[in-house]
Amino acid sequence: MTPNLLNSLALQFIGASIAAAAATDADSIIIDMAGYEGVFVMAHVTDSLATGVATLTAQQSATNVGGDMADIAGATASLTSAVDDDLNGQMIAIDVHCPRERYVRFNRSSSVANVAFGDLVVVRYGARKLPIERPSTFGVEVAVSSPPSV
Repeated sequence: MTPNLLNSLALQFIGASIAAAAATDADSIIIDMAGYEGVFVMAHVTDSLATGVATLTAQQSATNVGGDMADIAGATASLTSAVDDDLNGQMIAIDVHCPRERYVRFNRSSSVANVAFGDLVVVRYGARKLPIERPSTFGVEVAVSSPPSV
């Protein structure tokens, strides 16, 4: 196995793009953290209107049930738009290292004025077992080691 970062990370699509809205409340799918040390997610803001607030919150539970999820203390990040489109292209990131519970999910929300989000992808890291199996939704990956110059 060629040493590269892809060999030690579990990448997973967990949420589709969200159209601009002033009252978004969208939960990702639930991620099983068994066998991993942590999880990192980035939410991409694709459109924003002045005063719009884009928020990303990490939640956890001991069960794989949405209704049991609770916000993780300190794991909320938000951006507020000062003028139209100033958040476009901005990222909101959360890294949950050693969650106390086995299951984690992320919530994207908007308030006050319209905010739109791009797709949501998580990276689980610190796998206790390698190589990492890719989900069926994973298309292709390429890794090179000491590539020749062109």
